Amino acid sequence: ACLGHKGGIGTSSRVLPSGHTVAVLLMSNFGDFARLTVDGVPVGRRIPNPADAAPDVAADPGPKGSCIVVVATDAPVDHAGCERLARRAGLGLARTGSTAHHGSGEIFMAFATGLREARGVAPTAVPLVGRDLDPLFEAVVDATEESVLNSMLMAPTVVGRRGNTPYGIHAAVVR
Repeated sequence: ACLGHKGGIGTSSRVLPSGHTVAVLLMSNFGDFARLTVDGVPVGRRIPNPADAAPDVAADPGPKGSCIVVVATDAPVDHAGCERLARRAGLGLARTGSTAHHGSGEIFMAFATGLREARGVAPTAVPLVGRDLDPLFEAVVDATEESVLNSMLMAPTVVGRRGNTPYGIHAAVVR
């Protein structure tokens, strides 16, 4: 479950003014229902928890879980820059309500294709460094947040083993 609802795979991307793209693919399985936050609004505190309406369903396993985030860009970013991009994914998760509990396992990785050349040919592009990475950092945070929400809003309610039921959430509920 993701923030008390059915999660799964989510994606989002941003095209920057430079023309470069930053994309995020993630698997969401983390968090407490009450912490669900959408665009800064504490939605999880304002809407009823669908699990409360089904007392015969297995109890929520709690805040443990994990999230895997892959960040990709076509911008000219080197290894150190990719490490910095990957770390920004945690900020996007936090915007949705993640607090990275002790039992959770977050994996963030990033890669860039903007410095690729034919084998044996030195890159001709200059890597983005310092403040030139700021627009990419912002894009990673925004796209990660949206990817989490997409993973939830596109996931239907399912009933699993022993009646474990992660409920889907509809966009109309979080508006």
